[in-house]
Amino acid sequence: MKISTKGRYGLTIMMELAKKHGEGPISLKSIARSKDLSEHYLEQLVAPLRNAGLVKSVRGAYGGYILAQEASTITAGDIIRVLEGPISPVEIMDDEEPAKRDLWLKIRDAVKDVLDSTTLEDLATYEGEGEQDSYMFYI
Repeated sequence: MKISTKGRYGLTIMMELAKKHGEGPISLKSIARSKDLSEHYLEQLVAPLRNAGLVKSVRGAYGGYILAQEASTITAGDIIRVLEGPISPVEIMDDEEPAKRDLWLKIRDAVKDVLDSTTLEDLATYEGEGEQDSYMFYI
């Protein structure tokens, strides 16, 4: 399974909202500027996150977005499923050889376990060594 920019940037939006949770609404413009991303693209990504009940929009001059739930209750899996769809490395065919089918299911379950056991709070408060993108899971 390859996570596209939709999933990666969606996690970025959510992590930034989690880091600033309780400070009021955060504009997509400020996130785009701080992460050197396209504001227009972030606008496209935040709509499904809002529709899924993960973020709320606040209108007005000082508006923006806030988390709709506590960061500890939102998982990376929640975000990835909204933006990428079901988590599966391959489409499993009905006539798949049993050994291969079992392998695909084990891989799917391992990826799901990592995504579903990693909360937004975990990601937002992670202070790893080295570069900021060094957060890595090994399956």
